[in-house]
Amino acid sequence: MIRGLLSVLLVLVAVAVSSSLAKPEKNIAKRGKRIPQTLSRGWGDQLIWAQTYEEALYWARAQNKPLMVIFHLEDCPHSASMKKVFAEDKDIQKVADEDFIILNLVYETTDKHLSPDGQYVPRIIFVDPSMTVRADITGRYSNRMYAYEPSDIKLLLSNMQKAKKLLKTEL
Repeated sequence: MIRGLLSVLLVLVAVAVSSSLAKPEKNIAKRGKRIPQTLSRGWGDQLIWAQTYEEALYWARAQNKPLMVIFHLEDCPHSASMKKVFAEDKDIQKVADEDFIILNLVYETTDKHLSPDGQYVPRIIFVDPSMTVRADITGRYSNRMYAYEPSDIKLLLSNMQKAKKLLKTEL
């Protein structure tokens, strides 16, 4: 009897362990609501965010997708207003989810190519999978070329489409 109970217990433990080790289902919006990530910092909780610049470069290259790097500060009113509009825009969220590797940073990287015209926030830079910073994809301001304001959300979407298009024609 004890052997029978031990056998049943071992089977239950084996099933529990194997199910916990099973490959988790990919976190895709089409399959339902995603678990929010703290890496989003409010820019789109249902998006998959890279943790570091190095990781983002790796995934951009591995998946042959452009990288969008968002520089911001938590206590900056300009960053907060841009974050709100970015997170609420369904078109931006869809394109970011399907076609980009995305990273938001609250600190500067050591890569000076990511601050070609200075270090200000919010700033959005595009990097293609060959690790080339797309300095030619800019916002509308001549003194802060990579800055976007809430009223520029359609320009940002257009620039995202441009980054996708350049990916197909240049690489």
